[in-house]
Amino acid sequence: MSRGLRCQSNLPRPNLPRPNLPRLTLVLGGARSGKSRHAEALLLALPPPLVYIATAQAFDDEMRARIAEHRARRDAAWRTVEAPVDLAGPLLAAAPVLVDCLTLWLSNLILGEHDIGRATAGLLAALAGRTAPAVLVSNEVGLGIVPDNALARRFRDEAGRLHQALAGVADRVVFMVAGLPIIVKETP
Repeated sequence: MSRGLRCQSNLPRPNLPRPNLPRLTLVLGGARSGKSRHAEALLLALPPPLVYIATAQAFDDEMRARIAEHRARRDAAWRTVEAPVDLAGPLLAAAPVLVDCLTLWLSNLILGEHDIGRATAGLLAALAGRTAPAVLVSNEVGLGIVPDNALARRFRDEAGRLHQALAGVADRVVFMVAGLPIIVKETP
């Protein structure tokens, strides 16, 4: 989450024409690359209400602080729905949605010993039924060294498969680097 792109609630909302936000945008990037801020800014250009689907679970103080930081950035336009495992249900909302983040959702599935294939199929089906824009945020974890343990390797592999499936159906795929968005895919 870089400091370059700001979308804090204390900033006035510009009176701009409705942007051409595609039905499905996937925002990928490394840790602190600006993914969440970019995704929030995309949806803040739309009229409220906006739905923020949060997948994080606060198991320790550090994660509680991260969640609080994200919440503090969002103004009254956002309605937060906590969905650490079931994403399909909240995606039925008619409003524009932001899912942050898919790699935390995947971690929850793996640690809870859920069927990842079934959960992914449910996610894809829910996304296919949406008409309002959806922006999905996820960490790209496959660019580093091969992890030294089976659980980490499984997570990396499952994340790669999930990203490929979502990129295949997304209208736009954005890769964030140092707070800068790079458009990887744009479907007219």
